[in-house]
Amino acid sequence: MVCKFEDIIKLAKTKEPKVLSVAVAQDIDVLNSIKIAVNEGIIKPILIGDRDQIIEISGQIDFDVSNIEIVNVLDKIEACNAAVKKVTDGEADMVMKGIVDTAIILKAVLNKEANLRTGRVLSHVGVMDIPTYDRLLLVSDAAMNIVPDLMTKKQIIDNSVIVARSIGINEPKVAILCAKEKVNPKMQATVDAKELQDMNQRGEIKNCIVGGPLALDNAVSLEAAKHKKIDNPVAGNADVLIVPSIDAGNVLYKSIVFLANAKAAGVIVGAKVPIVVTSRADTEISKINSIALAMLMSQDN
Repeated sequence: MVCKFEDIIKLAKTKEPKVLSVAVAQDIDVLNSIKIAVNEGIIKPILIGDRDQIIEISGQIDFDVSNIEIVNVLDKIEACNAAVKKVTDGEADMVMKGIVDTAIILKAVLNKEANLRTGRVLSHVGVMDIPTYDRLLLVSDAAMNIVPDLMTKKQIIDNSVIVARSIGINEPKVAILCAKEKVNPKMQATVDAKELQDMNQRGEIKNCIVGGPLALDNAVSLEAAKHKKIDNPVAGNADVLIVPSIDAGNVLYKSIVFLANAKAAGVIVGAKVPIVVTSRADTEISKINSIALAMLMSQDN
């Protein structure tokens, strides 16, 4: 069973390496994570950006790029387009954002000419390795969808399930988080949560078990669930937490990382290929975990 990020890295090392196209790669943290991923044998990178800077920074970190394809594109927008085109042309399996705004790389991905749209909602799925939790915990959506409606939440669940299954959680337990665990018509999140649970039971949301509404405590703590007499297979056993809004998701995600000392990885799902989008605040470990996660997702592409 995959319980820690070390397990994800081990699993990734058993697979055939995938080609990662990196947009605007001239960044020391990004190149360091690429170096580690190459050394672990899980990716073959294509580095796109300022060639001189890429070579200079690689020298600083002892990263031999002599046998790695480097595409010299100085303009950041054009570099993102070039990185995405590598996927469109079948030369790469996934895309990673380097030192460029997320909006720019996503615009390149969503360009009709890139042919990477699926018709599904794009959503961010975070995977958390929390010292006090007995399994990896997925959180969505903390970065993309501001106030998702019912059908958007359904697609966010679908995207999360894709990530969960890629790391060996074949039937993830999905908790729909709300401020309380009872339906209140004045709280739309609770109404949506109950409907999402019903949709799952009708077979409209597949390959998972959905429970909701659930408050955070009774989603992740069996003791809390028993104390409140909640009879739900997801209660206390959640693999995936679906948040009601980007505000709730962002606060939860960052609280887990900065207050609970969790390791994290993140990927954007919903396009034809996974998109690795990390922030400057993310650690080197977070970046390599995100790369490994995207690599495992791309195995089915």
